[in-house]
Amino acid sequence: MSPPAFDVRERPWIPVRINGRSLRVGLRELFLRAHEIEDLELPVPPSASGLLRVLYALTARIAADDDGQRMGDEDIEGVQEWAALRNRILAAGRFPPERVNGYFDAPALAGRFDLFGERPFLQDPRLAEQCPSSSGVNKLVLGRPTGVNGAVWFGHFTDTAPLPVPAAEAAWHMLAQLYYGPSGQCTPRRITTVKPGNGDAGPLRKTVSFHPWAPDLFTSLILGVPFSGEDSAAEEEDPCPWEQEEPGDPLGPLPPLTSPARLLTGRAKHAVLLVPGEHGATVTDAYITWSTHEPAQEAHDPYVVLNRSKDGRFYARPADCGRAAWRDLDALLLKSAEVHDFRRPRIFELLSALPAAVRDALRVRVYGFHQDGQQRDTGWYTATTPRVLRFLEEQDPQMAWRISTCRRAAEELGAQLDYAAKLAWAETVSPPKEGEKVRIDPKKPGPWAATATSAYWPGAEKLFWELTQPQSDATTIYRRFADLARAALRDAVGLAARNLPVARALNHALAVLRRAAPAQAPSVPAQTLRADDPRLPAAALETTQ
Repeated sequence: MSPPAFDVRERPWIPVRINGRSLRVGLRELFLRAHEIEDLELPVPPSASGLLRVLYALTARIAADDDGQRMGDEDIEGVQEWAALRNRILAAGRFPPERVNGYFDAPALAGRFDLFGERPFLQDPRLAEQCPSSSGVNKLVLGRPTGVNGAVWFGHFTDTAPLPVPAAEAAWHMLAQLYYGPSGQCTPRRITTVKPGNGDAGPLRKTVSFHPWAPDLFTSLILGVPFSGEDSAAEEEDPCPWEQEEPGDPLGPLPPLTSPARLLTGRAKHAVLLVPGEHGATVTDAYITWSTHEPAQEAHDPYVVLNRSKDGRFYARPADCGRAAWRDLDALLLKSAEVHDFRRPRIFELLSALPAAVRDALRVRVYGFHQDGQQRDTGWYTATTPRVLRFLEEQDPQMAWRISTCRRAAEELGAQLDYAAKLAWAETVSPPKEGEKVRIDPKKPGPWAATATSAYWPGAEKLFWELTQPQSDATTIYRRFADLARAALRDAVGLAARNLPVARALNHALAVLRRAAPAQAPSVPAQTLRADDPRLPAAALETTQ
């Protein structure tokens, strides 16, 4: 009896939208119809984020111009040649069927796209022998409780009676485990006489990633392929995991971190093996353990914003369920420079070389997974911005800096609102003696700060989009956010302000907010200005005289 099969090339496992209709496709159909696909609809954001990186790597193998030059070829000389190649491929409007079928039907890759084959897709078949016990299907599926203390939120799943998961959904969660899996204790794996049972975090754990998003998936995938540049040495091979002759050696040194394949698909710190149910329609069990204990290689994912620490090091901006996507916009639009405390995702650096019609239609797709560095998962989220990439600093520096000013004003007034609300509470409950300063107890901040900031941020988002319209008055940016903050504080205090001590504390806090807003918006750097631009504040125009 032949083992069950689930060929990810052919079986429908990736949710997409075509002509307004939701359906599922396999990898082959996805690439053959990428120009028709309007969106990915995978409902688990960390799985969608991992899938995109796999699709980008496949795109680098498949996408080519009429002369057969591929985006992932190592002999491309320089970024200008690469950008010209990308534009030629975009002009074709679709993936050539012969190249799609040629890749997926390559004899060397036979059996490599089966979830349950001898070389299961993105898995390590050795785990069935090297792990004394399985991890359980509940450990595979994000959101299911595991162990005796696991909280039940989304269904009554227990380790004593685990419910199988459809094979398609198991593939989603396998991707999430490989890219966002936890560090710390895991299922033991015995290769030598030692049986270690701990591992490192996945390469994208606790991060938020940003992807150029076009009206069709073909364009989105082409724009998501990074330029390898100096990341990939010409003499080194750059295989994806399913292209390697054998799975990686868990006890050996890590291979050179080449790009784009290894950078996008070869940095997993976990190893997974799915156990199929009858006929391969479901997954009934899984092994999830460590894949290597070698230190992580120095690399920055091309789709993350890099924050600068106080000691000058750069690290991926963490995901935060309480932070809306618009608060990261200026980190995508402004060119990476020493004056910023961030660097925009590398994938955005070459978008200015696109034809204007392509660039101006682009939005940004955001995938975030709010986690700590070890085991705790708080929540995931996804968002899609309006068409903002037409405001890249290279194309429209005035609007890029306008957006940055609005974002900074919202952040600064939001922080001042939090402080002012705590100050008002502290002054109310513990009035200072004459000549003394109000002392805020960080353990007892009072109820007003949470109430005020909860009201402020939804309003700040609406105001942000209003103030980033070209016809809006840039001189009022800080004043408008300050007005919003004061209104939020008054509403939070509410009828308690009828009490005289509360009213005095509230007036003091409102004065703090009033002083926090400068009389005029900060000037835009002179090198970005045009003196005839009506969208700029007068203070900014003076710098060009």
